[in-house]
Amino acid sequence: MLVKTAVTAVVALMSLAGIAAPASAAPHAREDPSSQQAFSFGVIGDIPYGDAETAKFPSRIQDINADRGLDFVAHVGDIKNGSSVCSDEYFAYIRSEFDSFEHPLVYTPGDNEWVDCHRGNNGAYNPLERLDKLREVFFNAPGKTLGRTMPVKSQEALGLPENVRFTRNRVAFSVVNVQGSNNSLQPWTGIGETAVTPEQQAEVDHRTKAVLDQVRDTFKDATRRNDRAVVLMTQADMFDPSLLDAATANPDSVSGFREIVRTITEETNRFDGPVYLINGDSHVYAENQPLAEGSPWLKIYGQEAADDLQRITVDGSANATNYVRFTVAENNASGHGVLSWEKVPFRP
Repeated sequence: MLVKTAVTAVVALMSLAGIAAPASAAPHAREDPSSQQAFSFGVIGDIPYGDAETAKFPSRIQDINADRGLDFVAHVGDIKNGSSVCSDEYFAYIRSEFDSFEHPLVYTPGDNEWVDCHRGNNGAYNPLERLDKLREVFFNAPGKTLGRTMPVKSQEALGLPENVRFTRNRVAFSVVNVQGSNNSLQPWTGIGETAVTPEQQAEVDHRTKAVLDQVRDTFKDATRRNDRAVVLMTQADMFDPSLLDAATANPDSVSGFREIVRTITEETNRFDGPVYLINGDSHVYAENQPLAEGSPWLKIYGQEAADDLQRITVDGSANATNYVRFTVAENNASGHGVLSWEKVPFRP
């Protein structure tokens, strides 16, 4: 204490005399040691599906809460199956369950909870009305996560509070609202529509532009900061194997994804590091490079290869018996060693 007081007095006298204090005596901000450390995050999607899984959902959350090593959790959409009612009461129930997460929870909506709600067995809703309700229920505090609060940068100003991004240990995360059902370009037949309506097209155009802007901003900031990797998260599986035959015969069946895939390709190839695309939607765990040289998706999307793009699809629906635990290596790791992952089973 005496040494600290003496140093403070000397610095004060030197200041009064107009003498510059030595650099060692000047206060300085120290880098947060946690910024150098490895950390983990969990990802789930397409859960809960149906009454039985809905009943198990609280215990699934408890399993994830028990993993104290997680920095945050992401739900990549579909909080219900595609043949159940998109009711206010169900949304409120899931929100109450989301509030029980003890980690920060990042959530991006899935098509089952708004795009497909036009279906008769979903309640024959106007999907745009359901999207508004989702934003009201789940994104009432823009710039903050669900569960435990973690600040994020959102596109609230554009009307898309669900689009968020943040950075951890020189890894950029960007979560964007990209939907299955061809990014919401399939007709709303359940409410009598046989073609895309002007209102539907306007929503798709606005949301897609916002997604493209956020993706580009994510990579621009990652490059400026010299980040080691970029992690993108979407609900839609834009490389769903079950769509491959249809998309090969008719590339327009994935037309809603075209600009997004093109932008991800361009930004990945400009970025000096690996890019990870984490999605749900297709329900079956997968890990691959969907735009590697020789991939059939290159012809479907009319794209050049993006060998540094790694896609991870999390299990969903009946396969949602686990969460995927991703680990980001400490700050001295780079290249494809930055991110690793494993499936962690839920309790029976």
